Amino acid sequence: MKILTASYIVTFDEDFTILKDGAIVFDEKIIEVGSFDYIKNRYPKFEIISPKINSVLMPGLINSHIHLEFSANKTSLKYGNFYLWLNSVIRHREKLIEKAKTSLISQELKKLLKTGTTTIGAISSYSFDLEACLKSPINKLFFCEVIGSKADMIDTLFADFKARLKDAQKHNSKNFQTGIAIHSPYSVHPFLVREVLNIAKEEKLAVTSHFLESKDEKEWLNKDDGSFLEFFKNFLNQEKATTKPLEFLNLFKGVKNLSFTHCVEADFKELTKIKELNATINHCVTSNRFLNNSRLNISDLEEIPFSIGTDGLSSNNSLSMFDELRACLNIHYEKNIVKFSKTLLNSATVNGAKALGLKKGRLEKDFDADIIGFSLPDKIEDIEDIYMQIILHTKYVDDIIIGGEFV
Repeated sequence: MKILTASYIVTFDEDFTILKDGAIVFDEKIIEVGSFDYIKNRYPKFEIISPKINSVLMPGLINSHIHLEFSANKTSLKYGNFYLWLNSVIRHREKLIEKAKTSLISQELKKLLKTGTTTIGAISSYSFDLEACLKSPINKLFFCEVIGSKADMIDTLFADFKARLKDAQKHNSKNFQTGIAIHSPYSVHPFLVREVLNIAKEEKLAVTSHFLESKDEKEWLNKDDGSFLEFFKNFLNQEKATTKPLEFLNLFKGVKNLSFTHCVEADFKELTKIKELNATINHCVTSNRFLNNSRLNISDLEEIPFSIGTDGLSSNNSLSMFDELRACLNIHYEKNIVKFSKTLLNSATVNGAKALGLKKGRLEKDFDADIIGFSLPDKIEDIEDIYMQIILHTKYVDDIIIGGEFV
């Protein structure tokens, strides 16, 4: 059992409790959170060090959607247009994957830890990032991704997917769990989606999928037209989309832990269906901006929770969640910065845990003891400003605790 203290403990419990001069008692799980004096009297045999000045303890950040296999990209890929970016990914894919050795991905995972991320939802297309993920102490939900829209390739693609999933599942542990990723409605045949989701339902695995990331995708799925028509003709000899957006969403009925990424072109009917599915939307604001896609209209989500993801270095210049949170503040400029900061940090903790189906994201009894600690440059005059000040002033953290262990 261990005890940590801080000037401010930001719990993200249901009441958004903030404790001044507080302490946390924990082992693998959170045992108790209370004031410094209360914890000192309740646990007199344990040494409790007085809080550092302006120190903060909060749940570790959860990056609910990240790609690691393209971590070698810096200036290779084309930004500013989704279709041009997609073509550049295909053109440079082999070179970038070859460069993304285990050592490079391990470096990026270390950066994630130093910038406060304790849990990731890693989308893995080829399992080339598996070794690096296994070596890292960070919590992983490792999503094995399926892709392929050609009907005559379904059996081959399904067999390859099952082999990768089975191999990943051999490594399931306290901080490594396996999930399933469906690439997108335009790139996975509905028969293949059904087969893969049957596994997810039988084994109760978390599922995620990209959904309506661009206008190009929406035009192709709804009208069999636009720039994607050229793309599918050239690469797959295909002139019609294999599914419509609502048909695609209906395939996910019965999946327990479910998230959709981007959704920037989703209309009212599609958002209503996502809400019915009790799914979370993974919001990747920087990636959307870099590829010149629409901005997610958070006001339209109503009761749909959204989490925060960085996407990968194929469409971002940083995997830091604090960088992503600052980008969210800047791009959603119409939102009240104080209130929206609270919403964003809740999305990066509580909602991230929901997206991945994990009992994390809160400093509350019986939740996993994933904690980060850092100091603000000065005291907080109005305690409600603390969420905003955390986002504005935190780049790196001092303490990282995962599953009760200091990392």
